[in-house]
Amino acid sequence: MSTVSMTVNGKAVSADVEDRTLLVDYIREHLRLTGTHVGCDTSQCGTCVIHVDGKAVKSCSMLAAAAEGAEVTTIEGVANGDLHPMQRAFNDNHGLQCGFCTPGMIMSGIDMVNRYKAEGRTLDEAAIRHELEGNICRCTGYHNIVKSIAQAASEM
Repeated sequence: MSTVSMTVNGKAVSADVEDRTLLVDYIREHLRLTGTHVGCDTSQCGTCVIHVDGKAVKSCSMLAAAAEGAEVTTIEGVANGDLHPMQRAFNDNHGLQCGFCTPGMIMSGIDMVNRYKAEGRTLDEAAIRHELEGNICRCTGYHNIVKSIAQAASEM
């Protein structure tokens, strides 16, 4: 057992966990933040994407202990009183169907837009589709997800 401490959605948290505890399990089971989903346990689907120190990470492939001292943001932490522009864009464009992949898609989309803007690159449809290769949606065919990310990119 190890004590793991980090900041999650702006709040300092600490818990004793088994050394093999995955970050996604720590978030869901210890913190009860269930917006981060577990879809495959093999880092293929992207439903577990969160931000660690400002970068998108598949939390099913990271140990909780590796996030010691980190700033972690989950889907529950992206809205600041009002919906985040990415959340609003997903709503506006119906970028979801069943909603299971949506938290991971939103977190990936935010990271994508932030990286492209920081690098001064244009985020076009082809780039969005390429960036989403690590996220699986079994419902929408991605068209409305791509539209959502493009809208949010113009608003962020």
